[in-house]
Amino acid sequence: MADDHYLLAPDPHDPRLTERVHGLDQTGAEIETLVTVERPLTIFLNAQEIVTAMTIADHPDYLAIGYLLNQNMLQPDDVVTGVDYDEELSVVVVRTERETNYEEKLKKRVQTSGCAQGTIFGDLMEALEGITLPATPLRTSWLYALTHKINTTPSLYLEAGAIHGCVLAHEDKPLVYMEDVGRHNAVDKIAGWMFQQKMPTHDKIFYTTGRLTSEMVIKTVRMGIPILVSRSGFTAWGVELARKANLTLIGRARGKRFTALAGLDRIVFDQDLSFVDDESAKHRRKAAMHDD
Repeated sequence: MADDHYLLAPDPHDPRLTERVHGLDQTGAEIETLVTVERPLTIFLNAQEIVTAMTIADHPDYLAIGYLLNQNMLQPDDVVTGVDYDEELSVVVVRTERETNYEEKLKKRVQTSGCAQGTIFGDLMEALEGITLPATPLRTSWLYALTHKINTTPSLYLEAGAIHGCVLAHEDKPLVYMEDVGRHNAVDKIAGWMFQQKMPTHDKIFYTTGRLTSEMVIKTVRMGIPILVSRSGFTAWGVELARKANLTLIGRARGKRFTALAGLDRIVFDQDLSFVDDESAKHRRKAAMHDD
């Protein structure tokens, strides 16, 4: 689904993504509510099983490619010859021209702070070496316009909750909006979309509803995107890595407020705050009260 702003955006009315359930509220009254549906998805790279992730399974092809890219198993110059998805078996297979074998690497998988199945953290750190992010400016007028557009976009979060969102943007224009039960799934889906579309990254902004953790920073730097924005808070290691990589890191971006802790030289303060509205309670996520 796409709207006037997006090349690809959530479809909160897709019947596969939610289901209605009955229960009681705090007064004991009967209620009916929508809940997000999560499904297992097993990702293969050629003949090798890599991981099983819990996902809403709306874009299994992008999720699989992005996951493999962000785990350093798929290289930017790899030729993907096919992506086969079997909905009945909940399996997606990414096929490449290059022969692959990651048996030893998979033994080193460790759990990190993200909503994910674990990652090979040392390999991700190594992948940061030699990456120089461009000096793309970030005008605060773009930031405020962008966050307003994202917060007013129809989404699965506004429909059912229990979901994370990520947006790829250019200046004040949101391009791709992905949601999933795990924030790293949403990141991976955007990475997979960019790979398939051969999308340049030097002038892009990445927005997430999740915490600005070390792994979120690493994935953004690996994608070559120079600016990372979140409505949530920071971790100390995320800030440290962002400063080392010269990634512009902005958190707690809600209404008129934001906090920038890295890559400050890119920010151009051109917005008159008297023309910026405070965040509407209607679009306030739980992260507005807690650094989720």
